[in-house]
Amino acid sequence: MVLRSSNIVLTDTKSNMGKKQSKMGRHLSLFYACIILAPMLICGCSHFNEGSRAKSTFIEANDFFSQGNYTASLGKYQQIIEKYPTAGDRVLFEMGIIYAYPGNEQKDYQKSLECFQKLIKDYPGSGNRKDSELMIFNINNVIVKDTTIAAQQAQIEALRQEVQNRGNEIITLQIKIEALEQEVKSKESEINTLKKEIVVIPKGPADRILIEKKERRLTLISKGKVLKTYQIALGGNPNGPKERQGDNKTPEGTYVIDSRNKNSRYHRSLHISYPNEKDKKRAKELGVSPGGDIMIHGIKNGFSWAGDYHTEVDWTKGCIAVTDEEIEEIDKVAPNGTIVEIRP
Repeated sequence: MVLRSSNIVLTDTKSNMGKKQSKMGRHLSLFYACIILAPMLICGCSHFNEGSRAKSTFIEANDFFSQGNYTASLGKYQQIIEKYPTAGDRVLFEMGIIYAYPGNEQKDYQKSLECFQKLIKDYPGSGNRKDSELMIFNINNVIVKDTTIAAQQAQIEALRQEVQNRGNEIITLQIKIEALEQEVKSKESEINTLKKEIVVIPKGPADRILIEKKERRLTLISKGKVLKTYQIALGGNPNGPKERQGDNKTPEGTYVIDSRNKNSRYHRSLHISYPNEKDKKRAKELGVSPGGDIMIHGIKNGFSWAGDYHTEVDWTKGCIAVTDEEIEEIDKVAPNGTIVEIRP
């Protein structure tokens, strides 16, 4: 519900209150974007193993989504689930995402929930099951918070109308309105907890990259001096060192940047020299493959619009992810041979 300014005698008061509500509306938009966009990136580094025709149809569906033609995108996914039932779990997951996507003017949270619930029921062994459960939890939270905030905004609107009709009590009513606005803002702050750190573009070269997993932080260091820090996303199973291929863990130890790819599927990527000798020895003792292809990279191509919201969830297969703009900065100042220390 958009709050309307009341036609009260004190014009300056009305203007100031209107500005506060406008800012509150923008915060709500960020709240919904944050709660919906993060799970979209959970697909992360996943791959599709169906036939070429199915893969082509998936690409068409994704293109329609990128163009904002959500109805056409949903139609393509419906074709896939009819022709390729083995891809049903992925189709249901992506259709659920489209129905809940904040940019979709015809979004339908109920249909989104139905998609994720059907995936969980019909495909209990799906790799998208956990992500679907998270989406159901997030969407229900959005609905609850949206209902709560809407009710409070209705109270504010009622008080504004009362101010218009009872000008002699305007000061008292304005105090009540401001108290309710503050309560709304406090609820929004539960979602908008991250604050952007404003720093200058680093001047390299960096001789060391420090990655602190617990703090979800990457720091560029040159001769002992911090150049810049970045918020990061890790592997979907971040606790503890990487032990084997496919465990979705980000390694812990000391490595170097040994190569880079400017045409990565994740915008740009810097390859880390995992596994080192300690990693190989541990994997050998466990009788498993240590895995590899650990990189510092940007956001998956086609999803760069997610920006800082990607850090709301650990979505990679063990890599360290930053935004596309940030990987460009890091790429410029961290040459091959740069030491990479990854701490728990």
